[in-house]
Amino acid sequence: MSADTDSNGDTGGVPGLHESDVVKIPRGVRLREDKARGGWVLLAPERVFQLDPIAQQVLTRVDGERDVAAIVDDLAQTFAAPRDRILVDVGAMLADLITKNVLEVA
Repeated sequence: MSADTDSNGDTGGVPGLHESDVVKIPRGVRLREDKARGGWVLLAPERVFQLDPIAQQVLTRVDGERDVAAIVDDLAQTFAAPRDRILVDVGAMLADLITKNVLEVA
């Protein structure tokens, strides 16, 4: 268990989301490249979330098969960044998108 995982396994102090959880994009929500504006968006019914490059990197790894730990490990390796810091940031972002009903735990 890393320093950012509490005794319940919550990631980065984000309650309810664990490193072992598999996150997926639910039915009706799409991750798409917005070629007109030059970026990526998360399209949900009656909502559009414009993604910054970091969110795009995280969400392209959300495939409904990898758990949060695997996503964090891949990002840490790809960007040669501290895993603990990535865990906190990714955990917070995923939890926020789950509360907005554009991601869900599989």
